[in-house]
Amino acid sequence: MADTLIVRAAPQEYICEPGSWDGLEQHLERRGISSALVVRGGRSWEAAKGYFPEFKRVEIQFYRYGGECTYAERDGIASEVTRLGLQSIIAVGGGKVSDSAKAAAALLRIPVVILPTLAATCSAWSSLSVMYDKAGTMVGFEVYPHSNSLVLLEPQVILDSPPELLVAGIGDTLAKWYEADAIIAHLPSPSEEIALAHYAARRCRDNLMAHSAEALAAQEAGELNDAFVRVVETNIMTAGLVGGFGEDYGRTAGAHSIHDALTILPETHRLLHGCKVAYGVLVQLVLEGKQEEVVRLLPFYEKIGLPAALKDMGLDGLSRKGLLRVAARAAEPDASIHRMTTTFDAVTVAGAMEELESLVAAIRVRETVAASC
Repeated sequence: MADTLIVRAAPQEYICEPGSWDGLEQHLERRGISSALVVRGGRSWEAAKGYFPEFKRVEIQFYRYGGECTYAERDGIASEVTRLGLQSIIAVGGGKVSDSAKAAAALLRIPVVILPTLAATCSAWSSLSVMYDKAGTMVGFEVYPHSNSLVLLEPQVILDSPPELLVAGIGDTLAKWYEADAIIAHLPSPSEEIALAHYAARRCRDNLMAHSAEALAAQEAGELNDAFVRVVETNIMTAGLVGGFGEDYGRTAGAHSIHDALTILPETHRLLHGCKVAYGVLVQLVLEGKQEEVVRLLPFYEKIGLPAALKDMGLDGLSRKGLLRVAARAAEPDASIHRMTTTFDAVTVAGAMEELESLVAAIRVRETVAASC
């Protein structure tokens, strides 16, 4: 853990309401910003461009994000801003677009504005970037001393996004509780900052367990309702508050170590971040000896489509050697799994993954038999 806990609780300003993107130019002008580079994705931009406002006074240039949040991508965005002499960066897209834009803005020490098109991570809220190599393997993360200048959340844009991305966001956000609790619950006297992180993490779990199914049904029907907006804000805002207040005590533990380890397998690069994290939650629970919580969570996973076993991710053919390779990566000395109170090695992690396979298989067989009676 860091010796000094630094609170980076929130963006400077945040608005969540239909039509929130319409005031973007005015928000820039209030900040004295007269020019910006819009960093956008591909498919996400096609879905969102109809909501992006026209500008009459602020100069806007566009940059197509390259597909991965790498240091080279960061440098490319920064070079474009410098070449054009622009004052700020606007990210329109998902988590990796936001992380790339934040990284470039931090490098140049200029404001960054986030317009999320997905609710798959809390990237729009947080003042950090998860960095990958060009092959999609996670290599680390960067934490910044400046908050995002502005986040404008347009719920209708998220409603129009692919449902599987919201499911992934639910998986990633659910982990906030299980990872934060694994770190914080054993502290004899948590500081007020850490207590707030713990509360926000619990709020993540409670909101998602209560509202996710209804939110996904609303998205399928194309209807904007309270459950949908609540889940979206939980994935972006409430999740961001966990790390924002708790820093290392509210960020990642075992579940994200499993995610990071899975990224060494090329066949997992097609899988969404939150789905791998959701699987990691169950592995972490087995490591903690909380198999009963796995049993409690499995119906929720099944209902909304989160993976609970290697087969669900297309990895049922993973050999024992491959399993140990993943487990060794998860248990590397600097891995976040070691923020938990117990020290885990590769053999222990691999054993937990194998135990999870057996546990999930047994539950599913039992449910199949019960359904046929």
